[in-house]
Amino acid sequence: MLLVLVMGVPTILIVFLSTDMFTFLLLYSIVIMGTTSNLWEVPVSEEAPAAKRGLYGSIAFLIGVIPLYAILGNRIIYATDWRWGYGVMFFMMLLVLGLLYFMKEPQRWVDSEKGRDKRLGIMEALRKLKREDFKYIAIATVVYLAWTISFKIATTWGGVYFTTIQGMSPEDWTTLLTIAGLLLPFSALISGILLDRVGRNIVLVVGSLGSVICYAGLGLTAISQFYWGCFFLMAMVLAWIYVYLAEIFPTEIRSTSIGVCVTGARLGYVVGPLFASALLAMFPTMDMFWVIAGLLMIIPLLALLGRPLETKGKTLEEIEVQR
Repeated sequence: MLLVLVMGVPTILIVFLSTDMFTFLLLYSIVIMGTTSNLWEVPVSEEAPAAKRGLYGSIAFLIGVIPLYAILGNRIIYATDWRWGYGVMFFMMLLVLGLLYFMKEPQRWVDSEKGRDKRLGIMEALRKLKREDFKYIAIATVVYLAWTISFKIATTWGGVYFTTIQGMSPEDWTTLLTIAGLLLPFSALISGILLDRVGRNIVLVVGSLGSVICYAGLGLTAISQFYWGCFFLMAMVLAWIYVYLAEIFPTEIRSTSIGVCVTGARLGYVVGPLFASALLAMFPTMDMFWVIAGLLMIIPLLALLGRPLETKGKTLEEIEVQR
């Protein structure tokens, strides 16, 4: 975790000093988002009690989606320039580094390091992957990839649909989007409770089926509340992804396995825009555009055919033996 955050400080500083927007996007996406988002749930999962691991993991997710930037970002940019809108993250990273002083490495990870002559490298970790590990990598990657494509479509083309197709004013669209964003942390909290009360698989089913209904409802009726439903239910699926990925793999290869899953899911950021462009060409009124985007969320349900282990209430040691 220290390595991830230390990498973040110089990167944010380079971004702030850069005048090239492309350089900023590239550095920020690859180094910050690509590393931190892979690992932030791991220590939570390894330290949380079994009965509350879903809730604690979702709270970590909740904190990450508090829409502070939506509230402060534009104000900072208008008061200064665009670089300060991102350069301020440099100081936030310094704050996080200060807080890191009070954080210890998870004991499970420390114990897994004992008895080895050297720390497990990437290639060594990949060679340690077993058949069951590949099974869960496949399940998690398929779910995460489908989610990435579908949610990318909702966040990128929602504004086009409501303002261009439906004729909504920019002010009303901003309000609609703000409410949708505020539903993310609320959904994260509800999802955490449900993950521990009713189980991981049920949350995935509810989130996925609900997303299909809301996407289809949006396309067929143009009712804006369905758009809010997409955000709420898709966040439920994402809570499942974050919690399940961080608990289903053995400690020794947990971070490596998560990295493989997330790498596969990142393809959605390439496939999503291409897929959406094809849908827009076929359905310029965007009715079936939303229906088809929603049907993608049936794919996570098909992943359940792999019979993933229900991990509710189980310790990480029990999960490793039973999966």
